[in-house]
Amino acid sequence: MSTTVKLAIGSLLIGCAVLGLKALAWWLTGSVALLSDALESTVNLATAFAALVAIQVAARPADQNHPYGHHKAEYFSAVLEGVMIIVAAMFILREAFDGLMAPRALDAPVTGLVINGVATAVNGVWAFVLVRQGQRLKSPALVADGKHLWTDVVTSVGVVVGVLAAVATGWWILDPIMAALVAVNILWSGWKVVSQSLSGLMDEAVPEETLARIREIIASEAGGAVEAHDLRTRLAGSATFVEFHLVVPAEMSVYEAHEICDHVEAAIGRAVPECRVTIHVEPEHKSKHSGIVVLD
Repeated sequence: MSTTVKLAIGSLLIGCAVLGLKALAWWLTGSVALLSDALESTVNLATAFAALVAIQVAARPADQNHPYGHHKAEYFSAVLEGVMIIVAAMFILREAFDGLMAPRALDAPVTGLVINGVATAVNGVWAFVLVRQGQRLKSPALVADGKHLWTDVVTSVGVVVGVLAAVATGWWILDPIMAALVAVNILWSGWKVVSQSLSGLMDEAVPEETLARIREIIASEAGGAVEAHDLRTRLAGSATFVEFHLVVPAEMSVYEAHEICDHVEAAIGRAVPECRVTIHVEPEHKSKHSGIVVLD
């Protein structure tokens, strides 16, 4: 079982525990804000499950119907998570509206806040782990899941502030007001997750610093060639695809050109993990006198 799958399963287990704690906190207090927090946690479970499925699909090797692999499956999961975050925010806004129309005093607020605080601490630590490990493993699904959990942490902090203010002042309307304010923040977070995932589905190029590194490698490692042009890159989950045309002297043998390509591919692979390189070799008269000049 891969590390990515283990982390996804861990999200499911932790999501169940956190949901149970938050549901208990709401049951003890009757707080609209705590209910909203629990509702948001139900989405954590759904998105964690979606991330697990997507990661397993993305890990499948290339086949006849998917010759480039299944890497983009993780982006679909990340989009779903963003949508689910937005749905959770809408639920929270509805509950907040009902609370504004009929504010009520809370039962056992201190106990509820302590329980909610424990759940928030667990979520905060796990969100940090998911984002860090997701970036290391190049897993958009894990990163999106971690960011989603972080919005839950922000939600919980806002809820605590609102409930504490309501208890201290006796203004029970502060409870639903805080829930509504946090829902707006969740909406914004959900939109960011969706937009970032859509960039991956649209074959977004690698970051500028990675592209510059690839250019440097081609220029320094393609000794014997003339130039390289039409360099294109794209990201697909944990995989990076690199394509370019390599111009070689007309008198160069196929064997020599192939050796240069192998050397360049290996160098790029060492610098960019899980990189798939495609090189189209062209004779010298195809030179465009632009692009990447190969250094002698």
